[in-house]
Amino acid sequence: MIFWKYHGLGNDFLVVEDFDGKAPKDADFVKRSCERRFGVGADGILYVGKGEGVDATMRVLNSDGSEAEMCGNGIRCVAKHLRDFGFVKKSKMTIGTLAGEIEVDCFLADGQVKEVAVNMGTPSLECDRIPMSCMGRFVDKEIEVDDKHIKGTAVSMGNPHFVIFDRLREEDKELLGPRIERHPLFPKRTNVEFASIHGNRIEVRVFERGAGWTMACGTGACAVAVAAVVGQKVPPGREVEIVLPGGSLWIKVAENLSSVTMRGPAARVFKGELEE
Repeated sequence: MIFWKYHGLGNDFLVVEDFDGKAPKDADFVKRSCERRFGVGADGILYVGKGEGVDATMRVLNSDGSEAEMCGNGIRCVAKHLRDFGFVKKSKMTIGTLAGEIEVDCFLADGQVKEVAVNMGTPSLECDRIPMSCMGRFVDKEIEVDDKHIKGTAVSMGNPHFVIFDRLREEDKELLGPRIERHPLFPKRTNVEFASIHGNRIEVRVFERGAGWTMACGTGACAVAVAAVVGQKVPPGREVEIVLPGGSLWIKVAENLSSVTMRGPAARVFKGELEE
């Protein structure tokens, strides 16, 4: 099976053309392919397919074999693949995902996509939409983890996130990330973001649902910006730099929370062939 290796700020993926829907997607294949010592190594596999009313579709399988509704860094990589290889001739396109139809805008240099802006849609703060096993909104509220009370804000960007602005030691983050991911309040698990604000820059580490600690997370960066706006930590309507271990993304949250726009790079690394 032919694949291409891509990354968005070090959040790396295998991109597979699956226009006939026949590419293997079983959990064992995904885990074996993404394993960094015995496989190619990746945070997940992105399957590019056909869809009605959209230019293409993207299906996201995490490195543990689970499926994600949406992937912000991944969709930039898919948009680059579609535009660079001529599957889509225009720079503005619509990609179907489990989180809905996502509009992207590609910016080229020397005939290749270097940066992609993504309309990430409308965030949700309602617990039943995230989903969480509670009612209303979970904004600056506490959850209990290992006898610790951790305050955070829950946001859905088509997938669940829990954003924490508390100052915590790195060793505490290492322990809390995987525990919060599987906290009983989150029936479908959650991504976990540890954020610290420095003016118009927010530094973030992400424990990604189904992938663990990652170099970057596009939906996570968006969720952090939304949580910061809702918590009146940054103003809406202007770009905020989200600094992740792999680099920076620029996020703008509309004043009425009607949309979130993400801007960032995508890079192709190599082409290869997998034994199925």
